[in-house]
Amino acid sequence: MSTDKVAEKIKELIAAPTCCAELKTVAQEYLAAVGTANEKVAGKKLVVELGEDVETIDELIEFLSSERGAQILGNDAAASMLAQAKKVKAAGGKYCFCPACVAGRAILDMRDEI
Repeated sequence: MSTDKVAEKIKELIAAPTCCAELKTVAQEYLAAVGTANEKVAGKKLVVELGEDVETIDELIEFLSSERGAQILGNDAAASMLAQAKKVKAAGGKYCFCPACVAGRAILDMRDEI
């Protein structure tokens, strides 16, 4: 059974502008399955997808330092985010700081409740 806190974080994840379409769909499927016979299966699928999509700070830094990152985000945005990512890492952060990854990490930390 999903707790209110888990459901709240999943809704935050879905609403995050940085949440990819596939993860958003899996999260919505989980919320729709809560209280049904499919809840556990949908929960496992959500946890797997989160494990694939929540980026470590090192993965984020690599992306932001790449030509692809600059192409997708633009040079200025990639440079600004890279500076922030380096600050997060220097402060001991282990994961991406975007809204989707923050919510996703919180959900992964509560995976036993899913």
